[in-house]
Amino acid sequence: MPVQTAQIRAMHWTDIPAVQTLERQLFPVDPWSVETFWSELALVPQTRCYLVATAQDDDAEELLGYGGVFTVGSDADIQTVAVSPQAQGKGIGRLLLHNLLDTALARGCSRVFLEVRSDNHSALQMYLKDGFEQTGQRKDYYASGVDAIVMRKLIGGTS
Repeated sequence: MPVQTAQIRAMHWTDIPAVQTLERQLFPVDPWSVETFWSELALVPQTRCYLVATAQDDDAEELLGYGGVFTVGSDADIQTVAVSPQAQGKGIGRLLLHNLLDTALARGCSRVFLEVRSDNHSALQMYLKDGFEQTGQRKDYYASGVDAIVMRKLIGGTS
């Protein structure tokens, strides 16, 4: 699915079953629960923004991925970016990320943080290419032997 055919829109309550299915597929060891997604959406629009990437296939809409950001004051935290296996490597993750960064900027944020699995090399490369820098590491954050790489990006021309 080329990125040009992907549509980005706000996540709706009705998206949760499909999002949860993809979440379990991508993160089988420790997926977010349905309740977590409901809780995150309940906080929209004050501090959260969750988006889905979709493609229209005949009369059905296909979920390609999803992402979310938490914003407070001048800081934003990318909560999640996930892309279905069949859509990976086609720019969907970057498209979601850029939309989340735009949201953070529009909400007055100047710094964006995220954690990424140390063994997720494609995501690490995407974030590095997009201007994020590594600022720390959380030992065994995801599982024994799987650290979180803490990253930050300055946005909006501020330091």
